[in-house]
Amino acid sequence: MPTQMQRPLLLLPFFLTSLLLYCQPISTVASPDPTFSPSNGTDYIRSGCGATLYPEICYASLSRYASAVQNSPGRLARVAIKVSLLRTSHMAAYVSNLSRQSDFGADNRAAAALHDCFSNLGDAVDEIRGSLKQMRQVGAAGPSTESFQFQMGNVQTWMSAALTDEDTCTDGFEDVGDGEVKTEVCNRAADVKKLTSNALALVNSYAATGTP
Repeated sequence: MPTQMQRPLLLLPFFLTSLLLYCQPISTVASPDPTFSPSNGTDYIRSGCGATLYPEICYASLSRYASAVQNSPGRLARVAIKVSLLRTSHMAAYVSNLSRQSDFGADNRAAAALHDCFSNLGDAVDEIRGSLKQMRQVGAAGPSTESFQFQMGNVQTWMSAALTDEDTCTDGFEDVGDGEVKTEVCNRAADVKKLTSNALALVNSYAATGTP
C-alpha cells in the first residue's frame, strides 16, 4: 500500500486524467435555444445565486455559462458542480506539487500538513466527481419523484462530504508557523470551499423543486 509520503506522486496523474474526462467545455451542457436570450440567462443565474452563501462569487463563476444554463435549476446546479470539480482538481495538483517539494525541506510539520491537505483534496475530488456523475443520470429513469429524491440525496451527501474534506484540508496548518506557503494554501483552499459551498446550495435548491 502507498505510504502517505508517496501518495501525491501516485495520484497526480489521476487528477490530470480527471480534468480531461470530467471537465469538458461546460457549454455542451445544453443545446442552444433559438428563443433564449443570454441576458435572461444571466438574470436567472444571478437570481439562483441568491440562495448561496457567496452570491457574488457564484455569479462571477457561473454567469459566463448562461447559454448552457438557460433557465434550468438542474443545469445551473450541474454547471456549478463542474466548476467546483475543476477548481478542486487544480487545487489538488497545486498542493501535490508543493508536497513533493516539501519532502526535501526542513519543516516536517509543513510537509505533513501538505500531505494531509492533498489527501483530503483527493477525497473531495472523488466525491464531487461522483456527484457530477449522479447529476448526469438524474431523470434518466423517467419523471419519478422517488427516483429524483434518491438521486439528489446522493448528490447532496457527496457534495457535503467534499465540502467537509476541503475544510479539513487546512487543519494541519494550525501548528505550522506563518509563511508564504501556509498563507497561499489556506487562501486558495478558502476560495475552493466557497465554490463548493455555492454548488451545494444550488444542488439543494434544485432538490427542493422535487422534479427532474
